[in-house]
Amino acid sequence: MTDLSAFAITKRWPAKHPDRIQLYSLPTPNGVKVSMMLEETGLAYEPHTINIGANETWTPEFLSLNPNGKIPAIIDPDGPDGKPFGLFESGAILVYLAEKTGKFLPTDPALKYETLQWVFFQMAAVGPMFGQLGFFHKFAGREYEDKRPRDRYAAESKRLLGVLEDRLATRQWIMGDAFTIADMALLGWVRNINGFYEAGELVDYASLKHVPAWLARGLARPAIERALNIPARP
Repeated sequence: MTDLSAFAITKRWPAKHPDRIQLYSLPTPNGVKVSMMLEETGLAYEPHTINIGANETWTPEFLSLNPNGKIPAIIDPDGPDGKPFGLFESGAILVYLAEKTGKFLPTDPALKYETLQWVFFQMAAVGPMFGQLGFFHKFAGREYEDKRPRDRYAAESKRLLGVLEDRLATRQWIMGDAFTIADMALLGWVRNINGFYEAGELVDYASLKHVPAWLARGLARPAIERALNIPARP
């Protein structure tokens, strides 16, 4: 049996199945990226619910795996050279699992980097902008009298959705016929903008055609449907 005792996080969240990938997460737009990938690939894993509302990411045990204090993070008991390996940052984890399994990332160099550019597009643009819009529209920021910050993020989020709308005008998925980690990176965030964040009107979501159709296709995948509730919320 694999020994994960070198990872301090396992003291607070013990591994019942140490020979499986350990997932420390919550079903947020960032968290479900990794749940999606694990469900789609069929890799054996053990999910651990990290209650971000109770600031569990700022405990010493969690910080020992991710010093940035954010979900998700993983421990792979069968990492490089067969040794246990810890990793944080959802984009990095997607690429790691894609290369580990040989799935959902093209092997052709040009297509591989084209896929990665859309993953990074989500990481650098969609996630930060949509997240800020959610804060200023739904959470504490909605109490601010000055609506310029909200409107700035709404305008940029609308523009980013337009980029996706153009990309998907002639494609079933971000990369064409193949479902990839680029789709997984984006699905949760696009789902949130018109759903949990209740910001559809601000970004004129109703005017979009191809993005909603792509989102519906993605959410209809059984693995994606399961992943949206993994780990279970506290």
